[in-house]
Amino acid sequence: MTSIQRVVSIGAHSLDAELMGGPLILKYARQGAHCTLIHVTQGRLEDPAATEEAKQAYLKDLLTMNQKAAEKLGADTIWLGYVSSNMPSLEDFAQRMEQYFVDEKVDLVITHWRGSMHPRHINTHDAVVTAVKRLREKGNPIRLVYGETFEDLVGFLPQAYFTLNPEEVTQWYDAMKEYAVFRGEVNDFPYQQYYPTIGKVRQIESNNSGYTVAYMYASLIEPQLW
Repeated sequence: MTSIQRVVSIGAHSLDAELMGGPLILKYARQGAHCTLIHVTQGRLEDPAATEEAKQAYLKDLLTMNQKAAEKLGADTIWLGYVSSNMPSLEDFAQRMEQYFVDEKVDLVITHWRGSMHPRHINTHDAVVTAVKRLREKGNPIRLVYGETFEDLVGFLPQAYFTLNPEEVTQWYDAMKEYAVFRGEVNDFPYQQYYPTIGKVRQIESNNSGYTVAYMYASLIEPQLW
């Protein structure tokens, strides 16, 4: 892991980047890598019944959650400025990502697998994959893996397993608990039950000694496993 110096985790919505990339982000950050959590959109800003004041207050709160979660992972964070109704075209999105990867000298990208229930997860996957593929074709050795979330499981194949020690598990969960949705205050999905359970499942199937997270290789881009 020590050869990686610049890592980004790209999620369609707040919390996605932390769920997918949090474990690798905190590991690389501890080794001195510069790590960034990128949020493509900020959700629920378009409720037709919401006042402009309410929307701005919600956005301010969400951006604060972004920042606090990133700090707990040893990373920084950016929002690309999009909401669901003004997502860019695939070409514009891919070009923006490609330029960002070049400007930032990114070594490793973590993002959504395409088998998702959410269109914006799919949009993010397609743009990031397009950008990485173009850079690889130009000789840039940038790497790409797909993180695991409960929303992107159609066809997801666990291939790379990483064990988290108890301190790392606590660090990751403390970061995710900065989000009201993870704490169960926005919807009734049991985040705090699901993720400990899937960590145990990945531990058993990989025969690891502790809590385990899984990633999937970008098989259409990577010529070999690494």
